[in-house]
Amino acid sequence: MDAKDLHPDSIAAQALGWIDETTRAVTWPIHVSSTYIRDPDNQYRSGRGYIRADNPAFDQAEAVIRALEGGAQAALFASGMAAATAVFQALAPGDHVLAPKVMYWSLRNWLLNFATHWGLQVELIDMSDSAAVKAAIRPGKTKLVWIETPANPLWTITDVAATAQLAHAAGAVLAVDSTVATPMLTRPIEHGADIVMHAATKYLNGHSDLVAGVLVTRADDAFWQRIKSIRAYVGGTLGSFEAWLLTRGLRTLHLRVERACASAQRIAEHFAAHARVEAVLYPGLPGFDGHAVASRQMRGGFGGMLSIRVKGGEAAAIATAAKVQLWKRATSLGGTESLIEHRSSVEGAGSPVPTDLLRLSVGIEDAGDLIDDLEQALQQG
Repeated sequence: MDAKDLHPDSIAAQALGWIDETTRAVTWPIHVSSTYIRDPDNQYRSGRGYIRADNPAFDQAEAVIRALEGGAQAALFASGMAAATAVFQALAPGDHVLAPKVMYWSLRNWLLNFATHWGLQVELIDMSDSAAVKAAIRPGKTKLVWIETPANPLWTITDVAATAQLAHAAGAVLAVDSTVATPMLTRPIEHGADIVMHAATKYLNGHSDLVAGVLVTRADDAFWQRIKSIRAYVGGTLGSFEAWLLTRGLRTLHLRVERACASAQRIAEHFAAHARVEAVLYPGLPGFDGHAVASRQMRGGFGGMLSIRVKGGEAAAIATAAKVQLWKRATSLGGTESLIEHRSSVEGAGSPVPTDLLRLSVGIEDAGDLIDDLEQALQQG
């Protein structure tokens, strides 16, 4: 059956059903060779030349992610940062780019401290406000609009379709960091996006045992080929074993996301009116600012990420995080284990994150146990 005819759950569970034709194994082998034989006339008719440019170990993971996103091509990278920065490096000095004020902190810092040194004109705006995007975009000058939705760690929602129309009208490419939504909840290309990025370290892998990134493109065009060449020449390529681990993780993506969404919704609703909680930030709550847009462009849930703002400020938030037993105090998200983090102290000076905020990555444990643990921590904190 063609992947277009399959439900995303089936695509993920069987990893497109690939088998190794040599051994008939149902698990794709790990290819580790760094180089490939030339034909007698010095050509590479196999399509393989050197591992930095291409690796058969990438083929299955890229094919699965491409099918899940509905894109034309996909490319694995050594990390989410390597994937994201490759898109910006494919631009030219002087190009104007728009990015969100609230976004993955490491990429925000890279844009302000490195991309600007290369001549990119970086402007950070409120991407959840379409009017602000329209006012900031410069027709003919803006070459890339980068959005993240839901946006870490306030989980603000950007209307992908509306932003795509604005970007395309100005001649710009729209790229979407969809790490938190995953293709199980949102397929940005269906809403008009040109490029989708995932920090595959997170939900796509889901086991906190590798670092990886991936890009998916709507069209195999000149801009995409430039991005692919950056992967080869800059060297941000993933290892073969890591690619195999990523495929392993993708097989349970649908199950993990479904469980995380259900638990996150339950946790958000439980603490929404809690005496020791100032606010719960979660797109699945009807009172959340971006709930209506999220309801249109997310299917099957609102993600496994939420944040709570603790009454009593920074000290109370840190004290609460110190008292958890089941939640793990660690950076990252999207794994099977639930994580809690006082985010502003991690991001440091200049962070837009309130100091009373705790970021929660909901795993696949029992939701009642997670609620009980957070309850006792709030009471002690």
